[in-house]
Amino acid sequence: MQRVNEDVPLLDDLMPWSVAPLRLGRSWVVAPDARTLRARWHALVRAEGGEREALFRPSRARTLTTAVAALPGQRTGTARFAREAGPCPEPVRLAHGPFDEQWLLPDHRLLDVARPELWRVADDRQLFAVEQGYVPQGPGTPAPGPALLVTAVLPDGRSPAGRPGRIRPLYRRPGGREPNLTPGLLAVLSARYGCEVGPEDLPAWALAAARPSPAGCVVPLPADPAVWASGVALGRRMAEVQLRGARGGDRPRLPGGRRPYVRAALPPRPASLAYDAEGEALLVGDGGRIAPVPAEAWEYRVGGVRMLELWFEQRAAPAAEPGSLEAIRPAAWPQEWTSELLELITVLALQAGLEAQRPDLSGVDLITRADLRAAGVLPAPAPTRRPASVLDREEEGPEGQLALL
Repeated sequence: MQRVNEDVPLLDDLMPWSVAPLRLGRSWVVAPDARTLRARWHALVRAEGGEREALFRPSRARTLTTAVAALPGQRTGTARFAREAGPCPEPVRLAHGPFDEQWLLPDHRLLDVARPELWRVADDRQLFAVEQGYVPQGPGTPAPGPALLVTAVLPDGRSPAGRPGRIRPLYRRPGGREPNLTPGLLAVLSARYGCEVGPEDLPAWALAAARPSPAGCVVPLPADPAVWASGVALGRRMAEVQLRGARGGDRPRLPGGRRPYVRAALPPRPASLAYDAEGEALLVGDGGRIAPVPAEAWEYRVGGVRMLELWFEQRAAPAAEPGSLEAIRPAAWPQEWTSELLELITVLALQAGLEAQRPDLSGVDLITRADLRAAGVLPAPAPTRRPASVLDREEEGPEGQLALL
């Protein structure tokens, strides 16, 4: 990790409202495809009595008789789940850890700690900055990877290794209102750099410049306007790659017309993943082959874990306990998984190339915490560390009662 001034601000100083990762409580509520979730729901609501309870997997936070409100923005039942017999709620996209978008059953009765405050501000204007868990780096250990990633879909904050970080929405209210930035920060930065600094410039800079530390994401702020401008431009390109076309952006493409293709068909149920460095090929199961796959994509890690291997393990893990909801899964590798894999290869290769351009801040004068305190920006006011009061939509409480916010 690059050495930076010890008084460098934390992301927590700059984006004060953060939310802990979701705690789903049961693995069967998430799946790489929506059809699997619908099949699991139907199996659960068809079961009765002790069978339903065994399939449900009760926890201290959720049982078949737990009374709970609906998640904001979701039309799901609020009666005790022991009486549930209705249709499956529409699965929603979930960032299930870094670079892995899966599907979730958005029913509050099924989720131990769903963080309703995140659902309340999730819309087509929102972005979520997700800190990655800190992993100490010893001799011979692989580089831990990025300290910060961004997603447009709701993240669960899951970390592949180390302690999970925090989730920081860019906006505190729906509709892109009230940036989650310490009051006065944008004005101070605008004056320092001699140009208007917008709400999305700070997260862009953080994507390009954030470093991991035991205390959380550190975000060095350069005093030089040119360094700031180049870093913001780099972070915006990173965000576009990570968002994969969300919010009106372009789908990621490798430069020079290169594009990974399936060169040999993947088997119906691949059980292994390997890399042929000489042939720049991903070997999927017995005979499956995808090329070209840049080495940078294969080696790309978050928390020290290879993302391609982790993504594959989520879909090719050995069968779960027979009779469990987790055991309900596709009979064969779906075509959409192959398409997602091809795009993931592209995303990781592009991200690795952009990370190689991170700004070198050695010898660069920095804006320190002391500078921000002197400007009256720090410490962040206590109310900015709490969710905003969002009262613009009704929410259904337990047993159909109106929830009071």
